[in-house]
Amino acid sequence: MLPRADANPAASSSGSPPVPRPLVTTCETRGALRLAATDPVALRRGLRAGMALTDARARHPDLIALPDDPAADRALLERLADWARRYTPLLAQDPPDALVLDMTGAAHLFGGEEALLADIRARLTAMGFTPRLAIAGTPEAAAALTRARRDKAGARDPIIASGTEEAALRPLSLRALRVAPETCEALERMGLRRVEDILLRPRAPFAARFGADLLARIDAALGRLRSGIGARIEAPAYLAERRFFEPILASEDVARTLERLAEELCAMLTRHGEGATRLEYMLFRVDGAVRRISLQSGRPVRDPDRIMLLFRERLAGLHDALDVGHGFDLARLSAIAVGRLDETSLRLDGRARGQALARLIDTLGARLGEERVRIPVAGDAHLPEEAARLRRPFERPASGRTTARSSTRSAPWLPPSSWLATAAPDRPIRLFDQPEPIEALAGVPDGPPLRFRWRRVLHETIAYEGPERIAPPWWRGGRLTRDYFCVEDRAGRRFWLFRHGLYARETQSPRWYLHGLFG
Repeated sequence: MLPRADANPAASSSGSPPVPRPLVTTCETRGALRLAATDPVALRRGLRAGMALTDARARHPDLIALPDDPAADRALLERLADWARRYTPLLAQDPPDALVLDMTGAAHLFGGEEALLADIRARLTAMGFTPRLAIAGTPEAAAALTRARRDKAGARDPIIASGTEEAALRPLSLRALRVAPETCEALERMGLRRVEDILLRPRAPFAARFGADLLARIDAALGRLRSGIGARIEAPAYLAERRFFEPILASEDVARTLERLAEELCAMLTRHGEGATRLEYMLFRVDGAVRRISLQSGRPVRDPDRIMLLFRERLAGLHDALDVGHGFDLARLSAIAVGRLDETSLRLDGRARGQALARLIDTLGARLGEERVRIPVAGDAHLPEEAARLRRPFERPASGRTTARSSTRSAPWLPPSSWLATAAPDRPIRLFDQPEPIEALAGVPDGPPLRFRWRRVLHETIAYEGPERIAPPWWRGGRLTRDYFCVEDRAGRRFWLFRHGLYARETQSPRWYLHGLFG
């Protein structure tokens, strides 16, 4: 998509009206620069995509040629896809310059199909684009109609009723269906350029010579083959939205709208006995920009006050302020993932079990970001460095069961609160990632150290507890037994260290390591 023609620089420096100049983008194809895209002025002057740049300049010396930037095009298409979610969450990108929207059963929300196309056209035109739109019963047919109209400025947006795609597609070029270029060239040499040229002839010879792709593309466009659009995102389980006749500008209005949407969303969740585990608040600005704020909850939630608290924490943790710009004309709160939320059993003090932990993790995740919050989880191992690890509270184990709907993403997972006690009372809170070697002197080979040197500092033992023997897994050969001791030096500091290897049974010279600190 290119800027409008009236955005081109003027060719006259006098007081006469500006003369628009043709604007094109170029890319290197087959060793030569060719036109990749053209604006309406270039179209009216007979320039078409695929034409050599030298031929185009020979016809129009005032031509403005810019290099094609595929990465910027992809980024722009991504932003437009976010913007198009104001119409439907079921949409897909059709690179390099198209979007496919599934409006099944939703066009009436915008006043019908003609009103829908008019609204999309008006908004895209105001944003500086020259859109080509079409509605058809299959995504392939709609995309083919827009490609066929790409070189026809001012043409009317077609609306093709479901079941009548064949009549609309017959006069189109096979290239509009994105048939392989080599296949199109071979067919054109035989005089077969349009879709009807294939439909009027037996199918078997085409399948034998060109493979199944040619006929599959035609059948998909005609609705003979069932195909999907490969939606960019999954449709939310529940959503509530507000459209504003006049854009809202004040942050208080944004917060008040969120509160009302949360009440509506929680009412829907309550009716179905579910709670939201992943929420998304989307604000659509009138200039096409979209602001998306997402958060996760450790457990299903359907309390409006709780949802508001989490979003306040998330907004407070944002590095950039919420840019209102010229105002938001659409706000949407979606429950992206949900889980069962049945009545929970209460403790004797009237509180639900595990709620305090879940609220803490939710609040920290909303303020700091879910990717920065970790919780300790017990592992199935005896070695201290393997007995526990840090896991994201919103990450579900691969073998865990999900409580989210099959049509949504997996619900965040929170381990039982008892799992958080991963260390016994006589274990240090702080463990080193890797045990550090020390120099130790013991009274007897298998006794505790009398003194030891760690990081060039000598410590003398005045009290100790142990040993606690931890044997290596038998299926891991070559590992030695550890005898752990908790020792205290004269300064009152307590250390957790171990002797590596049983004397005279596994080794003749055991080595000592410091593994953790108490306090």
